[in-house]
Amino acid sequence: MKACAVASNLSLVLLLSTLAAMPASAADITVSAAASLSNAFKDIASAFEKEHTGDKVLLNFAASDALVQQISKGAPVDVLASADQEAMDKADGLKLLQAGTRKNFASNTVVLVVPAASKLNLKALSDLQQASVSRVTLGNPASVPIGRYAKHALEQARLWAAVEPKAIYATSVRQSLDYVARGEVDAGFVYATDVAVQKDKVRVVVTVPTETPVSYPVAALANGPQRELGRKFIDYVLAPGGQAILARYGFGRP
Repeated sequence: MKACAVASNLSLVLLLSTLAAMPASAADITVSAAASLSNAFKDIASAFEKEHTGDKVLLNFAASDALVQQISKGAPVDVLASADQEAMDKADGLKLLQAGTRKNFASNTVVLVVPAASKLNLKALSDLQQASVSRVTLGNPASVPIGRYAKHALEQARLWAAVEPKAIYATSVRQSLDYVARGEVDAGFVYATDVAVQKDKVRVVVTVPTETPVSYPVAALANGPQRELGRKFIDYVLAPGGQAILARYGFGRP
């Protein structure tokens, strides 16, 4: 009996020690983020998990409008990070956001890239009118932020009518990047941060001026399963640690 009591007490001590070592609120949060954030947010998620023992960040990347659509249809998402204000405005208009959580956290630049081995002499947007340029990729302006930025820049330069017939629409900026990297198009619009992903296969020929700054907003979702932890993730993105990771991948300050 005495041995049994000792064993029982020992088991209780071990159980209590285990429970004490466990995080008080370990949970999984789902973060839906624009495709251009893929590399940076993977590192941010890893760093966040190290500071929040037991918590896990599940990442979902796609074009910003597609993410909003997923959430509007009931996807259980805690945090949304989009590549432009328009996509976040759509989420706000659908009453998907937690009030007071929307913040701008990064900035970027639109660039025109060509395959690394391209022989085309492109030095300005107007050069896209050349007969030698037959295929230009950009995100679909109806659903992809990079496409909206590119179309607006071309309209401002009075070039949209000439470039539109050459347009090869992509479902995300990373798809456009892949088209250029594989040499399937003559040129394409991506973000400056994307170039590093395929730096041996694409090169920048034009930095594209945009009337609307390329700014990235983030917000917690009103119906997110982990509302408090979602806000903590946003705080981390805005904090020096998160900002340092974004800077390492070429993103500017908000």
